[in-house]
Amino acid sequence: MSLIKMNPIAELDGDEMTRILWAMIKDTLLAPYVELNTEYYDLGLPNRDATGDNVTHEAAAAIKRLGVGVKCATITPNQQRVEEYSLKEMWKSPNGTIRAALDGTVFRTPIIVNNIKPYVRTWTRPITIARHAYGDIYKATEYRPTCPGKAELVFTGEDGSCFRETVYDFECGGVLQGNYNKDSSIASFAEACFRFALDAKQDLWFSAKDTISKKYDQTFKFIFQEIYDAKYKAEFEKAGIAYFYTLIDDAVARVMRSEGGMIWALKNYDGDVMSDMVSSAFGSLAMMTSVLVSPDGCFEYEAAHGTVTRHYYRHLKGETTSTNPVATIFAWTGALKKRGELDGNTALVDFAKALESACVKTIEGGVMTNDLALMCPGAKSVSSEDFLLTVRSNI
Repeated sequence: MSLIKMNPIAELDGDEMTRILWAMIKDTLLAPYVELNTEYYDLGLPNRDATGDNVTHEAAAAIKRLGVGVKCATITPNQQRVEEYSLKEMWKSPNGTIRAALDGTVFRTPIIVNNIKPYVRTWTRPITIARHAYGDIYKATEYRPTCPGKAELVFTGEDGSCFRETVYDFECGGVLQGNYNKDSSIASFAEACFRFALDAKQDLWFSAKDTISKKYDQTFKFIFQEIYDAKYKAEFEKAGIAYFYTLIDDAVARVMRSEGGMIWALKNYDGDVMSDMVSSAFGSLAMMTSVLVSPDGCFEYEAAHGTVTRHYYRHLKGETTSTNPVATIFAWTGALKKRGELDGNTALVDFAKALESACVKTIEGGVMTNDLALMCPGAKSVSSEDFLLTVRSNI
């Protein structure tokens, strides 16, 4: 059989167990069918350290240039990782760097299979988390004062204006953090959410905490409402779908009582936390698609989970692991589908859809990794390698 040809995408390799799975997926499920055409960037922590993190910026530029990228999970180092990997410094989140460069919105949706039931018994339809992917704590400036002193928030305008206000008079050591966002990015986030909701024909919820954060969160709320009223209200009414804002604590309660089937828009950190909650409640962190969409139409697909460190250490000891590769597979299929859609390459689109169907068929046939088998009585728990081989037999 001749291999399916494709135009290039940016390939961003990662860390630990997901890096091992990345190579296995390419060898077992992709290379036998597709003539993979990628620009390869090694975002593994050792290479990020060796390049002064320049490789992350190069990868972001490649996604913008090629229009499509696919990313493996990566480590965001803390002090423990600095010591473990003997890093030059505590490098920032590569996801944060890429999201800031693309100024995009992350949409995360659970992968539904019939024999894995959500922990929330009322959920019968997937819940999509729309996460703003710019600013907030991911681009914050931090400082740890170790003696008494005054912390101030200062803004000096180009027009000569100046704002200065005391944050806190420290009587002892403490910690400070300065977050920011900008109107243009918030507007891009809102536009992406409204367009996505119209395409999906699903209600859009946006939630924050404007009763407490009367400037920061309220700015998000006002920009969303202004754009909705000016551009999307009539289209939403015509499509029979709704948009509304509610406080995040109210939204959590309403989501837990719902049947699902909505798009839930959230600020950056809120979206990070709630996407993990939703994916876990639907079955597994490894059963969730994730795509970053930029305002100028670039797409980066990734798994929503981490690098599965515990399994990686077992792998290094020569032990067989049962690590769920489905979200990483769907990152690849998402990127291949989008590349095919943009280029009119129906063979590539059809292959990506067939691979996704084969994953679902494998799990619904009772063959799955251990994280899912624990929730599915009578299922056969297999190693990652055997799961991939079963998927290949089902393509």
